[in-house]
Amino acid sequence: MLPDSQALTELRTWQRRMQQKPTLLNRVTRRVQARLNALLPEKVHVAITVAIQKMVQGVLFGSKHTTQRPVQEGTLEEREERVRARIRAYRNTAALEGGVTGAGGFLLGLADFPLLLSIKLKLLFDIAALYGHDVRSFPERLYLLHIFQLAFSSQHTRRETYRQLAGWPTTAATVTAELFDWRTFQQEYRDYIDLAKLAQLVPVIGAAVGAVANYRLLVQLGETAIMCYRLRWFAEQGRLPDQA
Repeated sequence: MLPDSQALTELRTWQRRMQQKPTLLNRVTRRVQARLNALLPEKVHVAITVAIQKMVQGVLFGSKHTTQRPVQEGTLEEREERVRARIRAYRNTAALEGGVTGAGGFLLGLADFPLLLSIKLKLLFDIAALYGHDVRSFPERLYLLHIFQLAFSSQHTRRETYRQLAGWPTTAATVTAELFDWRTFQQEYRDYIDLAKLAQLVPVIGAAVGAVANYRLLVQLGETAIMCYRLRWFAEQGRLPDQA
């Protein structure tokens, strides 16, 4: 467990990292991905966007009925001890799922995408509740989507998403379900995980790759969520670090 002062120091470091300008490698990678995406017909982009939107919304509106009630009592240290235990549990589940689907070859490897997406979103629901937030409300579910996008996007998109999270009361009042950019959400997510997950479809090595990739992706999502909820925790106490 971390004392508040150390958690605040880590948050400041994370804030600076989220606001860094894209490196040369980031810019080159983004241009390559943009060219690859441009090769896909517009109808394919629309179909993928709609499919992922429906998939995510299905999990969001289904999980809110099975997630625990918001935890009302506890210090930041106590809450984060429980959060990290939950991350470890989901991390191990995701690694097992990735290993099983990876061992099954191409067809089972394709099944990994919706399964892993569900595991990630369910983890975010549990983390939100442990920090005391009620995910039955639409703004809280929208906050989860922004955390997800922050964790799995290019540095260019990450900077804008961070700004939306840092100014959350304003963002929550202005962004609706209709205004949420689902196309950017799905495209950034696919671009981010493609290289990590592609080898999972290869026979023999797929199981090991799937387990390791899922393990790391869950850890990254969990750590991003911790920082985002620290951001709100300290903001509510009037101790929010400078964002500049």
